[in-house]
Amino acid sequence: MTRVAFQLQVRPELLDEYLARHSPVWPEMLAEIAAAGRRNYSLFLADGGTLIGYYEVDDDDAAQAYLAASPVAARWEAEMSRFFIGLHGRPDQAATTLTEVFHLEDQLADAGDSTASDTDSRNDTEGSAS
Repeated sequence: MTRVAFQLQVRPELLDEYLARHSPVWPEMLAEIAAAGRRNYSLFLADGGTLIGYYEVDDDDAAQAYLAASPVAARWEAEMSRFFIGLHGRPDQAATTLTEVFHLEDQLADAGDSTASDTDSRNDTEGSAS
């Protein structure tokens, strides 16, 4: 599974309309997002119109291709593109992807692995000393 985060900048003068367009999103667009394989999809809005999106997917290239070929997604993205500053292309294809620098579960799993390895090493050392 891949975690994807992205950033867009909503035009401040269109913030209210942008929010209204997402309450609710078209049912057919929701179905296309799910059919593309994206899940746990969220959008977060910060002051000044900075928008951060997040979703999880097994194959993001396949999800991108699915949505790029979807007439519903094309119509949605065409209508949504006017809301963003500095965007060249469809919002779902041209958003700036963010680099993940920390994920709690990954680090806990890694720490658990090294704790188990450290315990095994100590047990081996202690066992050979007797």
